Amino acid sequence: MKTTQPNTPLDSWILQRIGVSEDPLTLEDLRNYQLGKLRETIRYACAKSPFYSRRLSGFPVDGLADLCQVSQLPFTTAEDIRADPRQFLALPPHEIARIVTLQTSGTTGRPKRFFFTKEELEHTIDFFARGMSALVKPGQKVLILLPGDKPDSVGDLLARGLMRMNVEGIVHGPVRDIRSAAEEIVERRIDCLVGIPTQVLSLARNDAGRSVPPGMIKSVLLCTDCISEAIADALSRSWNCRVFKHYGTTEMGLGGAVECAARTGYHLREADLLFEIVDPDTGAPLKDGEPGEIVVSTLTRKGMPLIRYRTGDISRILEERCSCGSVTKRLDAIRERLDGRVTLANGTILTLSEMDEALFRVEEILDYSAAVTAKDGSDCLEITLYVEEEESSAMQKTLHALNTVPAVATALSDGSLHLAPISISNKNWFTTGVVKRRIIDNRTGAK
Repeated sequence: MKTTQPNTPLDSWILQRIGVSEDPLTLEDLRNYQLGKLRETIRYACAKSPFYSRRLSGFPVDGLADLCQVSQLPFTTAEDIRADPRQFLALPPHEIARIVTLQTSGTTGRPKRFFFTKEELEHTIDFFARGMSALVKPGQKVLILLPGDKPDSVGDLLARGLMRMNVEGIVHGPVRDIRSAAEEIVERRIDCLVGIPTQVLSLARNDAGRSVPPGMIKSVLLCTDCISEAIADALSRSWNCRVFKHYGTTEMGLGGAVECAARTGYHLREADLLFEIVDPDTGAPLKDGEPGEIVVSTLTRKGMPLIRYRTGDISRILEERCSCGSVTKRLDAIRERLDGRVTLANGTILTLSEMDEALFRVEEILDYSAAVTAKDGSDCLEITLYVEEEESSAMQKTLHALNTVPAVATALSDGSLHLAPISISNKNWFTTGVVKRRIIDNRTGAK
């Protein structure tokens, strides 16, 4: 097969990880490795993890002859982990190198905790190094706009991965002050940015960000939240750079999938993770090409193995092979989360992804918030814009953009929804990327 792009740099890394010396990576070798690792993980989890020793007791591991049979296993949920994270721990505490605690957004419920060994962190560092080699080359500089002040935090792990490829990773941290971030880009002559989508967009659309010399920023990697094409397109136009996307969650070990130079889907971290797509309502497995909820099983984790963990993220496995020629599976863009959906009074579903694609094409918008409330017997959509300067043009453009969102247009037409006056704010809704953006549902009885 003739390729138009170099193979994803993950291929050689996966070959090394699965112990196969012959190049290129074949689908048969990869699937045989994953099946063996899945069986090994189930046996290990049943023997070492109190949760799985109960949950999977009696499961016939030896009868697992095909990867599709993983659907015979029960799901693991976020609620399972919140109930008692230590029930998932499969090693003595002294063998755990890092514990990550995630507070639940919008609730006083228990947090989720995840446990990682030193070896597992090393695997993530390696994954970051290989994935970033599609964006940068030795001698270049990367400004990391992610948390990195603590040892083994995501920014720290990324910087260490970049060091392995002779690239300087400079941890700035999430963008609290747009001007200081822009100044550091210019002063250090940064080649690449890694950051949270809305923060990088705010940087590009701010006067300070527009002062970055043309051609200085050559590539951008967006991560930590759903990434709209509207944001990617805006960054590409602003800085004339290549924009890449990464998908990863703490549950996966921070790194899950990343685009190659072709930028037509996320190549999966298949040496460490097994991905499935299931119907979010029934849990039934879906075929490649069909959108559904992403479910992940870890294949190499010893500290806290997870089997069939429901992520709440919606995507699909792309059917066609990437133009780079790799046999690894690819995820389509992560467009939304299940908890980012709001069912309107007329039964239509409003998603944050639809809103993002429409609103982030308004050039004045740096960020926005959306909430649905009940008013006078119908739904009311409240939009607050974060803009650099108060401009009536931004409000008019936003009204027009909202009418291009199918769920909004339908509900406005049948009278089940009306729009509150659009508000303008100069407040930067700062985030570290842990809490995901979502439409807030303020109606009585809403979850």
